[in-house]
Amino acid sequence: MTFKTTRLRDAISIAIAMTSVAAAGSAFAQNTTATPAPQSGEAQQLDRIEVTGSRIPRADVETAQPIITLSRDQIQAQGFTSVADILQNLTSAGSPAISRADALASGENVGGYYIDLRNLGAARTLVLVNGKRLGITTSGLQDLSQIPVSAIQRIEVLKDGASAIYGSDAIAGVVNVITRRNFDGAEANVYLGSFDQGDGFKQSYDVTLGATGDRASVTLSAEYTKEDPVFAKDREFSKYGNSGKDFPFSGWSAISQNGVWLGNVSPGGVFTAPSCASGLCTVNAGQDPRNPANYHSLTPAERANANLEMMLQTGIERRSVFVSSTLNITDNVKATADIGYTNRSTQQQIAGYPFNYGFGLVSSQSYFNPRPAAGDAYFYRRLWEVPRRTRSELDTLRVSLGLEGVLNFGDKTWDWDIGYLSNRNTVNKYATGDANTLATAKAMGPSFFNAATGRVECGTAANPSPYGSNFGSGQCIPFNPFLPYGQAGQGSLGNPELQAYLFPEYHDAGLTTTTIYSANMGGSLFTLPAGDVGVAFGVEHREEDGRFVPDAFAQAGQSTGLPATTTAGAYSLNEAYVEFEVPVLADVAFAKELTFNVASRYSDYSNFGNTLNSKFSMRWRPMDGLLFRATYAQGFRAPTISDLYGGIGGSFESYTDPCAAGQPGAGGTACTAAGVPATYVQLGQANQPCTTTPCQTNFQFLSGSNPNLKPETATSKTAGVVWSPKWVQGLDFSLDWYNVKIEDTIVSDSVDAILTDCYVNNISSRCAGVVRNPTTHVITDMFFGLTNLGAIRTEGYDFGVMYRVPETSFGKFNVNWQSSYVSKYDTLADNNPDTQWQGSVGYPGYFRLRSNLGLTWEKGDFAVSYMARYYSGMKEACSVNAAGLPTRWCNDFNHKDQFGNADPLNRVGSNTFHDLQASVKLPWNATAAIGANNITNHLGPIMFTTPNSDFPYYGGFDIGRVWYLKYQQRF
Repeated sequence: MTFKTTRLRDAISIAIAMTSVAAAGSAFAQNTTATPAPQSGEAQQLDRIEVTGSRIPRADVETAQPIITLSRDQIQAQGFTSVADILQNLTSAGSPAISRADALASGENVGGYYIDLRNLGAARTLVLVNGKRLGITTSGLQDLSQIPVSAIQRIEVLKDGASAIYGSDAIAGVVNVITRRNFDGAEANVYLGSFDQGDGFKQSYDVTLGATGDRASVTLSAEYTKEDPVFAKDREFSKYGNSGKDFPFSGWSAISQNGVWLGNVSPGGVFTAPSCASGLCTVNAGQDPRNPANYHSLTPAERANANLEMMLQTGIERRSVFVSSTLNITDNVKATADIGYTNRSTQQQIAGYPFNYGFGLVSSQSYFNPRPAAGDAYFYRRLWEVPRRTRSELDTLRVSLGLEGVLNFGDKTWDWDIGYLSNRNTVNKYATGDANTLATAKAMGPSFFNAATGRVECGTAANPSPYGSNFGSGQCIPFNPFLPYGQAGQGSLGNPELQAYLFPEYHDAGLTTTTIYSANMGGSLFTLPAGDVGVAFGVEHREEDGRFVPDAFAQAGQSTGLPATTTAGAYSLNEAYVEFEVPVLADVAFAKELTFNVASRYSDYSNFGNTLNSKFSMRWRPMDGLLFRATYAQGFRAPTISDLYGGIGGSFESYTDPCAAGQPGAGGTACTAAGVPATYVQLGQANQPCTTTPCQTNFQFLSGSNPNLKPETATSKTAGVVWSPKWVQGLDFSLDWYNVKIEDTIVSDSVDAILTDCYVNNISSRCAGVVRNPTTHVITDMFFGLTNLGAIRTEGYDFGVMYRVPETSFGKFNVNWQSSYVSKYDTLADNNPDTQWQGSVGYPGYFRLRSNLGLTWEKGDFAVSYMARYYSGMKEACSVNAAGLPTRWCNDFNHKDQFGNADPLNRVGSNTFHDLQASVKLPWNATAAIGANNITNHLGPIMFTTPNSDFPYYGGFDIGRVWYLKYQQRF
């Protein structure tokens, strides 16, 4: 028979409509195969399909694994324009890996959309497109933004480890995006939306064209999507600083856009204090900064509130094309091709750089030095006039080619396929706003007033430098860091020529390629009394190659941007797997079905060796309507190119110093040995005392890769029950328990973990890389590279209820309630036997309970859908000062950490966001919809630990109400 079978399409359509399977955790069809057409007089066989999480073709879509499916109708009932936003609303989804509120994030991965299941990390969730891997960055992340929503038929989410089936990275689960095939006709969609404030305008336009004949089909989807940025100054929770409006000036930096004079130092090292009493002096408004008498002490209101120049939500623009085609070469052999291209552009903006004397002093020969006779001048100056902007461009080309067919051996049918996949990601990043430190040194060097030209010029009257913005030609324009933002004058940073001289455009470039050759076969070995013994086996060869090359200025450390070196490397692997499914009992007392499944996968890597991972599962149906299921799986995650061959990078980390007054290590043995007094106050930006912690350092710390890393290993266990009571038609319940433990985790050894181990847990080996200033005691240098250190363990429950109410005269009603409860999420910082597990449940991003309640109503041409998204309450630690008093809101002063130390907490209540959409089918074969996400305009609470964002607000929450309109025209 041919592969164009209405029986198969109808079966899949019915399965998709049965959304109860989603609640029950069952999977829908992934890749379709067909059996030969029955001859006259033969019994007709059911078409068989492949289910995510198993390679064995089957007629039954139910498996022993917890799977949830989002159908195309469910996707269209939501007001989101990206795959990642849709998946982020799953109750099992963790905090976004790089949320769009992570304005300070940098590097290759910024701008992408990633999914994290169970909070186990985006690199531990495998993403497939039509059963084949999505391309990765050098960090192993898979960018969902390259998948156009218009091309999606459904999304299957396997909430279980699947390394035995798919290999590395499938520790937390698998997301399988199934694209549209066999589409006839044409369809166009328009989406327009915006926040109440009039910002963050969202627009999406797509068209899908398809034709299906007797032997061939082709489906093309093209999509354009753009979302404008949102600025932090336009939201109450982010405009005031790092602690909200109730703590004015908190987090504002003394490195001010007004310019700060700190004093002078002579060639002999003699320091002369500035003219104001505080030592942080800024010029009086409108007065000449060359006159020392024109300065006053910097007031809190004159400090820099960086949030006023930062994006709260980055802007993004996408252009995508996806083509899926099939050709029946014979009745039993089919050629397939999926080709996709995506261009993604992401915009970031953060405040102008906090420039300071660390990059050079203002020369005693500079025309702008307030006290030249005292020597070179110390200064602070936020480069406010030139915010740091980055545009990240990603081009993805994905080509998947294959042959698939069926073979008959006696009365057994075998499905086979061979495939080739090439995925190529090309990234280019363009950045402005970081100063060329070679140019700033010259601009703050000797300068003089040239009476002939009427301007200040670089050099001296006897040896002038040519005036101009072309640094490469030897030209120079002087810079006056003491002149405030907005005040005109010689050396003003508001001068476009000076900006062009100091701020070049930087360019980072990256390229990653994934190449896969695969072959699979599956069918029935023989028949037992309970049914056919199924088997699937296959081989795969995969090659990963990647590099990311920072700009030459970053590599040389000659800009105010973070230093970084090249990441480059490659590896390959060969894999083989086998899977068996054995039916043990069928249609007997207390065993309508009892089936076992076992799978193993052998992986041989070119860079670290081999590994074998297996999986065991069982499903038992004691009677119709009741199913018990369980799995045990081994998993692993191989080190990525960035893990093994990444460059060294710098960052200004935020941390809490345990030796600071009021912290657990203050006055302790280790802190005393390091020369830190018990009265020490942690210093942050501009070497000013921290008012809250974690507090951002004034010094760059370094981190990097480790070529000796080994894979992470994991074990995952699930057990669940699915119940469809016979006496209530359309009602389904599911309850699944999960337990995952990951060992030898590949982590960036955090600053806080190192300091806690060194100064609180007295692990002396952890103190080796900590460098302190012997006078101020501030930490000036640290290295925290990658390591296989510690473990993660998590446990919880997923509960689902689906009720398809029998149709009445009032219409059709559906109820879908999905909840995820986390009973445990612990991390182990290292492998030291004295180290204790640290619990995270309840802290921002690690919600105890997430729950979604969806209600839909349909009658005739009208439909309404509603969803409530619930997040349980959160808690966070509160810092205390030397007097033991909290420096921000605390409401639980009796809490103690696991070591018995006082650990006051700030606790906040739960949050619920409500979405509503109403649609109508129009007579001319069209559908129009109006809706709102977060229709009540609910906002979450201020959170001082700035979780998953650079603002005092959880980065996974809605930032306002979005109204939208949708229109679909079918032809």
